[in-house]
Order: sequence, then C-alpha cells, then structure tokens
Amino acid sequence: MTFASTRRGVSAQSWSWGAGRPKDKEARYDNSESTGGVSVRAVIIYESMFGNTHAIADAIAKGLEPLDNVVVVPIGEAGRERLGDADLLVVGGPTHFRGMSRPRTRKWAAGTAQKPKNDLVLDRDAQGPGVRDWLRSPGSGHTKAAAFDTRFKGPAVLRGRASKVISRNLRRHGFEVVAKPESFFVTLQNHLEPDEEARAREWGKRLAAGVVSNGVTNAERPRQRPKSTEP
Repeated sequence: MTFASTRRGVSAQSWSWGAGRPKDKEARYDNSESTGGVSVRAVIIYESMFGNTHAIADAIAKGLEPLDNVVVVPIGEAGRERLGDADLLVVGGPTHFRGMSRPRTRKWAAGTAQKPKNDLVLDRDAQGPGVRDWLRSPGSGHTKAAAFDTRFKGPAVLRGRASKVISRNLRRHGFEVVAKPESFFVTLQNHLEPDEEARAREWGKRLAAGVVSNGVTNAERPRQRPKSTEP
C-alpha cells in the first residue's frame, strides 16, 4: 500500500505500513490482492489548526490500509489534479462556532495558540485556506465521498458539527456521499480525547470495506471533464 502524507513538515512522501520510516518518494506498494485485483485510490483532504484534524486524517488513512493507494493532503494543496481518478474522497475540518471555519475564526484560533501558558501548537498549514474555501469549486464527478470533523464533545444540536455541512456541500457538487458525517472529539484544552485516533482508524476500515465491496473503481469508468461550479 502507498500512503503519502504531509504531516510534520514532510511533503508528499510515501510510507509502507509497518516499515517504520519514510520510503522513497516514488515508491509504490501493490496491495491489489486485498481489493480484488484492481487499484483503488483514496484521497483525504483536511483543514487543521492545532494538529488534531491532521492526526485524525492520518489515522483514517491507516484504517484505509486495504486500499492500495492513500494520499493525505492539506486543503491548501488539494487542487483538482490531486483528485485524479480517486475512488474515495474524504474531507475533514474543525468545527468552529457550530460550523465550518471562516477566516476570522481561524485568526481567532491562531491567536489562542499564542497566549501565555498555552501548549497549543499551530499545524504547519494552519494559515492556509479552509474547507469552506475549497468547497466553493471542488469540481464534480463519480467519486464517492465522506466527511468528518473534530469538535468538543456534546450533543451536535448544541455544539454543531462541520462534517454535516461538508457532507451536504459534497452532495450538492455531485459527489456520492457513502457514509454519515462523523465527529471526533477534542478536550476543552483543544487536544484529542483518548482513543479518538483508534476510532478514526476503525471508521477508515469501514469506509475501505464499503469501497472495495462496491466493485467498480473510477479507473474503470469513462473519464469526464470536471464541471466547474464557478459563475
């Protein structure tokens, strides 16, 4: 399996699970036996302020291990060329004030990390665009999709959840949403709750099982030019 991540400042390098260290950037690992002999590709796109959503994205990628090609990229690097013939698109971001982040809420979050006696560290791509910006023109196609968020624990009706809005926007742009929006929880100090990364891996496994059992991948479908949603 090929897994490319940009976490901790490492850009677009590939891992083979179990190897314990980055492999050569161009390395490829064939895991097609577990996917019925076909190549199945997943792309995970995330927005992260304090690294929590980034960590969840990487954990979901581990759960997607049955797929033979998984790429994890920040929103700022998620151009349409990244989607390519992806069979599964997973999009996630933090919940800010009951919904997706906005420029002013990201600025507020960045200021929070700079307060004295605060142990929060901004993710390296925190100053980039947010999911809301990316969703203005993500293209469209046959790609299956799912959405997740990070948020404080509590009833969604009170806390809100960005994943629900992300999922609705993906469907509006023509993506086939194949899973209910999922939330992963952070403490009031903005650190992941215990076991949330393990839960994210399990969610990834369920997504992978659904894609593999469906049978047809985008590589087998006729290519279509993405439709722009720009005016």
